[in-house]
Amino acid sequence: MNHWYYANSIHNFLHTEESSILGTLVLNHEFAAEEPQRDAWLFQIRFLKEVLSNRTGFVCLEYSVPRMGKRIDAIIIDQGVIFVIEFKVGAKEFLNSDFDQAWDYALDLKNFHETSHNELIVPLLVATDAPKVEQPPAFYPGVDGLFTPIKTNAEGFSAVYQSVINANGEKEIDHDTWARGRYSPTPTIVEAATALYRHHSVKEISRSDASAINLSETSRAVSQIIATAKDNRKKAICFVTGVPGAGKTLVGLDIATKYLDSSGGIQSVFLSGNGPLVAILTEALARDAIHRSKLKGEKLRKGVARSRVQAFIQNVHHYRDAYLRDPLPPIDHVAIFDEAQRAWNHAKTSDFMKRKKGILEFPFSEPEFLISCLNRHEDWAVIICLVGGGQEINTGEAGIAEWIESLGRSFPNWEIYISSRLTDSEYDAVSALETFRNKEAIHTNDRLHLGVSMRSFRAESVSSFVKNVLDLEVDAAKLEFEKVKGQYPIMLTRDLERAKNWLHSRARGTERYGLVVSSNAQRLKPLAIDVKSPMDPVKWFLEGKQDVRSSYYLEDVATEFHVQGLELDWVCVTWDADFRHNGDGWAAHSFVGEKWHKVKKPERQQYLKNAYRVLLTRARQGMVIVVPEGNPKDSTRRSEFYDCTYEYLCRIGLDKI
Repeated sequence: MNHWYYANSIHNFLHTEESSILGTLVLNHEFAAEEPQRDAWLFQIRFLKEVLSNRTGFVCLEYSVPRMGKRIDAIIIDQGVIFVIEFKVGAKEFLNSDFDQAWDYALDLKNFHETSHNELIVPLLVATDAPKVEQPPAFYPGVDGLFTPIKTNAEGFSAVYQSVINANGEKEIDHDTWARGRYSPTPTIVEAATALYRHHSVKEISRSDASAINLSETSRAVSQIIATAKDNRKKAICFVTGVPGAGKTLVGLDIATKYLDSSGGIQSVFLSGNGPLVAILTEALARDAIHRSKLKGEKLRKGVARSRVQAFIQNVHHYRDAYLRDPLPPIDHVAIFDEAQRAWNHAKTSDFMKRKKGILEFPFSEPEFLISCLNRHEDWAVIICLVGGGQEINTGEAGIAEWIESLGRSFPNWEIYISSRLTDSEYDAVSALETFRNKEAIHTNDRLHLGVSMRSFRAESVSSFVKNVLDLEVDAAKLEFEKVKGQYPIMLTRDLERAKNWLHSRARGTERYGLVVSSNAQRLKPLAIDVKSPMDPVKWFLEGKQDVRSSYYLEDVATEFHVQGLELDWVCVTWDADFRHNGDGWAAHSFVGEKWHKVKKPERQQYLKNAYRVLLTRARQGMVIVVPEGNPKDSTRRSEFYDCTYEYLCRIGLDKI
């Protein structure tokens, strides 16, 4: 499938009738091409024919960026330079949002288009009717061969173009090779959900390099399990495992959108107990649906857009409560449970039902009750559990063993599909699998495990590095750090302002950055970080640079509960004394009243460790860790509470700023 509406050599472009080029653009356009769009295309065609009249090279128009759900107006390859052009026809000024848009397009090619990785990329923002822009005497790229976007009006375009070529056009790029290059993006979960909701395939929006287990393979394996269950009128549960950031949620969303249409007797629902994730995805998809309706000349009300999204993305607790009241089988035959390891154990579920629902002695854990809902179907049903290892971060989270034990107790006839990795220690499922009596019902398929992190697309070893840091494996952590540091910077400082400045200096375009801290980090108030201060995760993750509620402002902070299952490009992790190194190992503490108290329960110690695992695996491109200096005059922030943690991270070799 071509990524563009139109592509040709500059020579052929110059010698093709503009009506023919326009016809190709209109034919490939997914919406009806309204008059303003046709006029803009005609201007661009005529303009490019004029400014490229004596050039050779390659031109493509309306290049698709599925990860972003947008299209680049024009890409020109001339000598050794790839020009990425964003036209604002009739614009009389250069808007910051347009500048970032041009930069985002260029970053997308640099990061995700195979044959653009090592080339010079020059984004141009052309506000056709803006005042003349004074340009520097020469243009030079950044360290990765990507230029800062150049602003120009229509009149100054040719001079800018020629100046870039003169300074940098030293080699030729083979156009055919470039055009055949794979586009292998690693979208954020918000970008992925939006693209899938628009009916893009998981293959279009995910990496396809040989070093990563292809997400489409895992998705296909799950689809085969669904088909087998339906054809044989059976009930099945499958566990999709993976390292942090490997794409488990993406697989779940792919399945949910694939079976969104109830035709054929299949309907699916994506369920998560992660309230911020559900709220953020719902808002993002609703906004996108409204935007796309406007492009079609239609009007879609926000409430209608949200209700459509909520038909397939729901809070698992709302789903559970609905089927407490309704004894009938769910409308869905396929239920996807995100972060299934965080479902509640029997004690927490029973306590909740007693306090909130007035149900005394509720007999089920949350996994057992949820299975019972799908078990009401007389013919077939499939449950897909998306499982992260070492991700339990709150009291009462049952872990994956409870799902298996629930099947053994009450639903022994269900088929179970796992990968061999479900027996790894972080999933804590070995004993449950060993005691499951119907061994013939357990099927192993290693396509159900995603072993490579795709969140950190610059360095696949980040999750292993974090695991080794938290497991006190110093030598292994050093080795992993050596692998990642060239592509994925991990910095260390004791100064929060330096960390903020570092984030500002690294982020380009609309790359998102923010501050994250443990929900137990209660003694960061002197740094103006208050974990008890209310923040809106939807605004924090979705609003732009001008909104004080957004992550960009570096004022509101997110905790592990806000960011689990989500990601940013650049992250600042500020480390408090709740999880501190004491010279021998980790010590967990909780701040109660006026002082820190040592956490003695192993379960709660593990929750704190997992909280930092979540925080340290949120960044896609790099992070800075802040370990405060402490204050000898403050008994709650003594220097010794922080110094050993800082020294431990120094010992691993982190670069300091």
